This record gives sequence, structure tokens and C-alpha cells, in this order.
Amino acid sequence: MGCVHGKCCTRYPSSSDGDSGRRREKRPYKCKHILTQRSLELDTVERENQDSFCIKTQLQGNPNIHFFGVFDGHGQYGAECSNFVKDRLVERLANDTTLLDDPLKAYNSAFLATNSELHDSEIDDTMSGTTAITVLVVGDTLYVANVGDSRAVIAVKDGDRILAEDLSEDQTPFRKDEYERVKLCGARVLSVDQVEGLKDPNIQNWGDEYSQGGDPPRLWVPDGMYPGTAFTRSVGDSTAEKIGVIAVPEISVVRLTRNHLFFVVASDGVFEFLSSRTVVNMAAEYADPRDACAAIAGESYKLWLDNENRTDDITIIIVQIKG
Repeated sequence: MGCVHGKCCTRYPSSSDGDSGRRREKRPYKCKHILTQRSLELDTVERENQDSFCIKTQLQGNPNIHFFGVFDGHGQYGAECSNFVKDRLVERLANDTTLLDDPLKAYNSAFLATNSELHDSEIDDTMSGTTAITVLVVGDTLYVANVGDSRAVIAVKDGDRILAEDLSEDQTPFRKDEYERVKLCGARVLSVDQVEGLKDPNIQNWGDEYSQGGDPPRLWVPDGMYPGTAFTRSVGDSTAEKIGVIAVPEISVVRLTRNHLFFVVASDGVFEFLSSRTVVNMAAEYADPRDACAAIAGESYKLWLDNENRTDDITIIIVQIKG
């Protein structure tokens, strides 16, 4: 399946305070596994995986702060963008002295500063960028910051059932609030068929985000057939930024309880054909998150080839929560 990276860490990180005799606070996770694989396009040359991920435990040397992120690059320089953002975003958080005092402000500032740094870098981000789905764990609280259409979901025990609760909401033109926001910024919102004149541009018959029509609404400049992004927020994409594609994250806050079992952070290559509930149900079937990652990635890969003549890059992180 073209797996290009995978690792498993099953031991708690050691305390960095130098006091080995002091009892450490409980960590909110006990095992994580990552699997990422590059996309496949039939009858074309293999290309690089534009997804990247970041796991940073004991952020700022604090044994109770951890960071998990998946970055889905796109465009000619998507891989460079996703790797740049992966490194700079966590660096910004690690160096922010206000992180514990105001995590929301620190998170927002880190995204905006990283976006500015990418614009100023040597990477050409005029038509390239990356989505970012990230989870900052501070003690027993999750801060989930998202730009784009990758996703985080958490498994919750409810009696004999296991429920899936989204920790993020995809930012696409299917959302009325995002549609209206980018329209106010001057974007044309049309499917490819509409912008090419094959369908009436005045009829918004796009279905919903979960239908598999294959021609979603995209963002276009007023007088051209670009950039054609199917998301409304990202880091980079300096051309699309002019029509409302912003790097301001939506941030949700979740207090962990003993009913929370694990959370999943994954690129849209996973969720294109698998619902959040299906992903959680599949992950819950496996005691070992390595097996869960492999099963979910394999099913995603299969469904891509069943429905398209290609696959997307697929990256998934599963973090088990300590009871």
C-alpha cells in the first residue's frame, strides 16, 4: 500500500523536571501510532507524499503538554508547505510563554504567524499550501485547532456503545457560514462543471458533503479559472487568501473524562469515503492501534480505487487515552 512511515511508542515520556523521585501527573494518553502513505494515480508516475505529521510530547519540557498534528499539502509545492508548517507551528507553540495562560490565544497566534512565515519564505505558496488538523493536550483538556478539511474525532463510551464525536468541522463551501464568508471576500463558488460551462452556474445543486458526486463546489477568483480550492481555510495559498481562504483556525475545547477512549487525527484521504463513525468503529475493533491504523488506511485505499482512478495521500494518528 505504499506505506512510507510508521512507528509506535508505547512508553510514557519521562519527566523532564529532573526530579525522578517526585510522582508524575497522569498522562492523558498511553499509546499512539501513525501511518501515512502516498497517493496513487493510475497510469502516472509515482509522486511524493504531500502529507506530513508532527508528534511532540512534553512540549516546553512540561510532561502534561503534548501536540499531535496532520498536515495535508496541496499544489506543486504542497510537500514543502506541509513540512514547513509542521515544523514552524509546533516551534511557535513551544516558544510561546503564554501557552498555559491562554492556550486559545497562543494557538491562534501560532497559526497566523506560521502563515506569514510561509508567505515570506523561499517556498512558492501562491498556488500551494496545506491544511492542518492539530490537537494540543494540556493535562486533561484537548484544544483542537483546524484549518481545512482534515479531521479529528474522539471515541466516547456510552454504556455498551462507542460513539464518535467530531472534534473539528470540515471547512468547505458546503458550510453555509463558510460559503457566505468567502463570497463576501469576492470568491466565485462553483463546481468544475459549472465553471467550465457544462452546468448552470446559478443552480447550487451540489448535494451535501457526504454524497459521492465527485464534483464539489470550489473557490475561484472573479475573472479566472483558478485556484479551485475545495476548502475555505488553509495555511499558505497566498492567491486564494485574496478571496477568503484564511489561516485563522477554528478551535474547540474538550475536557477529557473516563468515558473518552481514544482520538483519531487524520487527513481527508481517510475521511473522503469513510465517516467519522466508521473510523471510530474500526479503530475500536483492535486492541493494538498499529492494527487499527493499518485497517483504516487499507479500507480508505480500497474505497478510493473503487470510486476513483486514483487515491489521495492517507495519514492517520490514533492516540489511546489513559483511564
